[in-house]
Amino acid sequence: MDVSIQEMVRKPIHDIPTRYLVDQEPAISCSSQEKKFASIPIFDMKKLLAEETKISQLEQFHSTCKEWGIFQLVNHGVDSSLVEKLKYEIQEFYKLPLEERLRYKIRAGDVEGYGQTIILSEDQKVDWADRFYMISNPIHRRKPHLLPDLPLSLRETLEAYISELQKLSRVIFGLISEALMIENKLEVEEMFENGMQSVRMTYYPPCPQPDKVIGLTPHSDASGITILLQVNGVEGFQVKKDGVWMPVKFLPDAFVVNLGDIVEILSNGLYKSIEHRATVNSEKERITFAMFFNPKFEAEVGPSHSLLINQPPLFRRMKMEQYFKDFFSRKLNGKSFLEYMKV
Repeated sequence: MDVSIQEMVRKPIHDIPTRYLVDQEPAISCSSQEKKFASIPIFDMKKLLAEETKISQLEQFHSTCKEWGIFQLVNHGVDSSLVEKLKYEIQEFYKLPLEERLRYKIRAGDVEGYGQTIILSEDQKVDWADRFYMISNPIHRRKPHLLPDLPLSLRETLEAYISELQKLSRVIFGLISEALMIENKLEVEEMFENGMQSVRMTYYPPCPQPDKVIGLTPHSDASGITILLQVNGVEGFQVKKDGVWMPVKFLPDAFVVNLGDIVEILSNGLYKSIEHRATVNSEKERITFAMFFNPKFEAEVGPSHSLLINQPPLFRRMKMEQYFKDFFSRKLNGKSFLEYMKV
């Protein structure tokens, strides 16, 4: 298999290799559904935290987590110059010669590194994307040949960004805990404090027949939350709402925050992880940067005890370490991993 689709499309391609061909469900068109297109909920972090607006904002936040499982966050407090620098550095990484990028390639039996979809079965389809996935926290879990070995200015920018997003994630988990009215205020905080965190830079090359491939297979994230940054302004992110695929239009300077399966499990099914996918463009490359926030490896993933007083648990309990292994041993397929976690 080609190591990089980015390299493969440098020469015009007339026939897309079979392994990339997929049948996609169509998305609603933006023109007829302009309202729907713009309607993923938007939160202003300042209003979510300000005393005078907090109560009404928290109610909206609660219903968004139940009905959507995704929102855009503006005024999030992460310095825009840092975000712009990161966008620039990621784009520079994908301009490096292939042999430079291959220093980070995924090694046999591993899931971290630079490359394409991890193949788990003969008939598996391959996403139209080159990605670079790595664990960023806890620090001792970092692979020495990945993040610590990146080009200096990318590494420094990434470290600064990771540190800012860690602060932001703590605030978001605090809001989730508050909105769910979890009695033990520290339950969620302790679960995610110094948790397993990872990052994924994804490069979606242009494709001459974009409706015949998929950039990212439909799935819900196994994480607690995912914070997504669109790097180069090319759209392609879609969510499944009420059985229909909807394109998401990113606001300038916004992060898209989606709830993962762990928050659905933690809330005992009250909050929803959102199924999403990425489509590709016929002319332009699309680049994204996602950061995933999970409990620490020794923590237990399961419904919050304070939500089980009047109802049975819908999901089983499992150590995060095992949960992570089980997730990576299966191929992405809608919300099938969440089904697997059900009692």
